[in-house]
Amino acid sequence: MYDSVSQMEPLFPSKRAEQLADLSVELVRKSAALGGYFRSHTREALVALLRQMNSYYSNLIEGHHTNPIDIERAMQHEYLDEPAKRALQLESKAHIEVQQLIEDRLKEFPELNICSTEFLTWIHRAFYERMPQEFRWVSDQEGKEKHEIIPGELRKREVTVGRHIPPIATALDNFLARFSTVYAPETLSQVKRIIAAAASHHRLAWIHPFLDGNGRVTRLFAHAYLIRAGVGGHRLWMVSRGFARRRDDYMAALIGADAPRRSDLDGRGNLSDDGLTRFCEFFLETALDQVAFMSGLLELDGLEARIVAYAEHQATLGELDSTAAFLLRDVLLRGEIARGEASRITGKPVRTASRIVAALLERNLLTSETPKGALRIAFPAKAAGYYFPRLYPEGIEHDLG
Repeated sequence: MYDSVSQMEPLFPSKRAEQLADLSVELVRKSAALGGYFRSHTREALVALLRQMNSYYSNLIEGHHTNPIDIERAMQHEYLDEPAKRALQLESKAHIEVQQLIEDRLKEFPELNICSTEFLTWIHRAFYERMPQEFRWVSDQEGKEKHEIIPGELRKREVTVGRHIPPIATALDNFLARFSTVYAPETLSQVKRIIAAAASHHRLAWIHPFLDGNGRVTRLFAHAYLIRAGVGGHRLWMVSRGFARRRDDYMAALIGADAPRRSDLDGRGNLSDDGLTRFCEFFLETALDQVAFMSGLLELDGLEARIVAYAEHQATLGELDSTAAFLLRDVLLRGEIARGEASRITGKPVRTASRIVAALLERNLLTSETPKGALRIAFPAKAAGYYFPRLYPEGIEHDLG
């Protein structure tokens, strides 16, 4: 039984320190370059799409599959009649809303200690307050009794997670206080912050502070930590996609870091130093892979070409005017355009240009804050498979199209 904070040591890996530092520096460098060429409105539209993607993958890790189009509909308050699918829509919507709340809170309170118990319980509370009622209960290991999940409440009973038995409930405050002190990013150098983002991901999952929802809270916390650590990449990459695509490896790495110290060569703490090192390597390599993937997708010339090709394809189907592609390209590159420019860009009379704009708005390929406001790019789920190949797993993209 874990009842002393010393049993959580080591909190930072000591093995292969130079390799972990190199991975951290590379992540800082490559993430900083990601998406810097997008205008703010275009970038925010991309971020909105990636929040939906992140909820898809984070829930997929938990064994919950929700079609991206259904997630998009949930964000527009359009819910399916089937109760089980509606519940999954609400779950995804909750994840998206809480991720945005986290991003807004980090921006508003730059000195906030994101490792504090207050912040972690706030994430859990915000998430479960939005969850459907059927997801607010969890069965015990024997399946004999159901327990209600109270939003934001630390667990008050003992649990088992696979072979791992987390710290006892009465010691959670002490473990979380130690977690908050050691991993607070403002006390660390930039390179150590990156390593801490990885190490804290495991140790929070290991503490398992809540009765349920620990995986989702931990991944939302990781998103916050990476932003605070300076590798948010304009919020244009998400590590959960990499975890979901390598789910078995992710789970194996977590389990490996749960292991107790194996020998005198395995560090000086109670837990395996080698296990924590391997998890940090997996985390950082996965993060780098996702940055590289998104860098390729968001390369401006390639994205522009795919958007134009999509619009031209829709024109051959009679869904759009052949000049709609010119309008989408201009909005992508400039961030936004006045509606009055649509006639000049398309080369069409004002009334015809207005109909082209209306068709693009109806299909959510463009968006506007007001009926006469400026036009901005949008990235609907239905077009995601064309605009961003492999953003979602194979098969899903076909369904989106």
